[in-house]
Amino acid sequence: MDETNSWYLLKHEDGALFGPIPFEQLQQWATEAQISPQDSLSQDNKSWVKAPMLEELHMDYLIEVSPDQFYGPTTIGAVREFYFAGEIDGSARITNCRDGSESLLGDIPEILQASHAEHTGETTDVGEGGNQGAMAGPNDLRFNLQQRILELEEALLEERHAKEKAEHLVSKLELQIAELTQSL
Repeated sequence: MDETNSWYLLKHEDGALFGPIPFEQLQQWATEAQISPQDSLSQDNKSWVKAPMLEELHMDYLIEVSPDQFYGPTTIGAVREFYFAGEIDGSARITNCRDGSESLLGDIPEILQASHAEHTGETTDVGEGGNQGAMAGPNDLRFNLQQRILELEEALLEERHAKEKAEHLVSKLELQIAELTQSL
């Protein structure tokens, strides 16, 4: 896999297509639980693979949401988001699909500590490289997207008003042309 190339992301739930985007952005989105296991990825916008197939995204964890419902494979970031959102608790069973190990979420302290740190803005270790730094809250991307949606909705409203004014002006001009044509 060539991580230097641009990538495309095809969202499963609504068919939205994102790209071309750098692979680092895909990794960030996967970590922030913005890429689902059903989403597809491509480097050429023709050949597609399911997101968990790319080892570099680290979508290695299966969450037992309830006895009959599983989610994943997904990233540790998504596990954190499920926990932080209250969709799972410390008794949720997490399976590492890479090595087959199973654990209760409460037995994986780095997930719970990172969730707390994300919520409070504290500094914590992140990623497999162990880089030290402040982690963004789980809702930062959603908040930014919601803000952008509001901005775009306002711009759309302004454009609609401008279009209505233009259509009104066109109607007025057409009426004047018709009057002038009759008087000639």
